Amino acid sequence: MAHPLQLGFQDAASPIMEELLHFHDHALMAVFLISALVLYIISTLMTTKLSNTNTIDAQEIEMVWTIMPAIILIVIALPSLRILYLMDEINNPDITIKTIGHQWYWSYEYSDFTDLNFDSYMISTKDLLPGQFRLLEVDNRMTTPIGMATRMLISAEDVLHSWAVPTLGVKTDAIPGRLNQASFLISRPGVYYGQCSEICGANHSFMPIVIESLPIKEFLNWTSASVNS
Repeated sequence: MAHPLQLGFQDAASPIMEELLHFHDHALMAVFLISALVLYIISTLMTTKLSNTNTIDAQEIEMVWTIMPAIILIVIALPSLRILYLMDEINNPDITIKTIGHQWYWSYEYSDFTDLNFDSYMISTKDLLPGQFRLLEVDNRMTTPIGMATRMLISAEDVLHSWAVPTLGVKTDAIPGRLNQASFLISRPGVYYGQCSEICGANHSFMPIVIESLPIKEFLNWTSASVNS
């Protein structure tokens, strides 16, 4: 999760987020090179007293500064389109979880299991245990297995919400009367935090998302205990 004074992104916990981080570095390098070149040209023009009348009307340089931006846009756009298709591609998910946003909590339903559903409320500050994070902990965590393709079906009951977990590279709007879907694959065990990313009322800041990723054996033990409880 994020920490104070952090300048970059959170560590990726899914292949999609790793792709997004690589694309960010790729695009940022292009922006840096363009900015450096423009700054160099401006500083050169402002500091030199020499000028050439050929630069006033030069077809060659006009072709260069017309074609080069087009090439740069293509170099940036192609990886972006690839990632967009990867994020939308959902083929044969191993597990499906439905989440519904309410004012102001989330409810989860595991479609592949019988009677496995629960509500997830934020733990108030006075009830936090040592080591828990304020405004981020919940009473019931959403649990997923490691290395299995997970499909999220996301909707809302009352107003607009947004189910977002930065570490997984997932952010999908929860809209009343509409069922959106997102997918992710968690590559390592851990606890990942997110929050509602759509202003949804007075307690918008108090509906966190907590995902706990477990090995498949421990996940099955958790499902058995949850169904029996």
